[in-house]
Amino acid sequence: MKSFFSANSLTRLLIITLLALTTASCGFHLRGNYMLPEGIAKLSLTSFDPYGQLTRMVKYQFKLHGIEEVKPAATVPNLNITSESTGDSTLSLYQNNGKAEYDLTLTVNYTVTIPNQGIEQFSTKVTRTFLDNPLSALAKSVERDELVNVMREQAAQQIMRKLARLTTVFNKMEEDKLNAELDQILHNQKVSIKDGSTTTITTTPAIIHKKQDNNAQ
Repeated sequence: MKSFFSANSLTRLLIITLLALTTASCGFHLRGNYMLPEGIAKLSLTSFDPYGQLTRMVKYQFKLHGIEEVKPAATVPNLNITSESTGDSTLSLYQNNGKAEYDLTLTVNYTVTIPNQGIEQFSTKVTRTFLDNPLSALAKSVERDELVNVMREQAAQQIMRKLARLTTVFNKMEEDKLNAELDQILHNQKVSIKDGSTTTITTTPAIIHKKQDNNAQ
């Protein structure tokens, strides 16, 4: 009985082996409640308002989830908060046409820069319902400010959830690296299959020989 070790079988074996090694070496760790990539264990933070409430809340989330804030550098991933804005949408009116109830929306725009990969733009929104009362304008103004701060905290949490999804970006980086390695292996691979009993598969740098007896039954 004659058999041979096919090139396709070897290719599949190489892919599985390299994928296993790559997966084992990927660092994804549970930080706080989110699975964050090891690649953002250190992250720089820049903001349109460095000392504002939103920036402070994002920094707090960094500490909460074990992310070390470092100075911006070309080799360090960066989170840049580019803007913050609020808007409202009227839900109901008083008889004098004054706002009685409305949805208050906080919008935060930011970018994430991954070295050697590029910049991704993101936007997160938080909406809460607010009951207004013109008879207590000062108290309602203070209440509104407090509500906006709560919404900033929720926005910071949403940013962290978005950072957790960067695992797909880092997975893509590892996948591209793996594909490049496989392309190089297949490029250097020389497969010689003879009609006899010997199949020799040569790779660089490893050489694999598989010999079988012609008289095997």
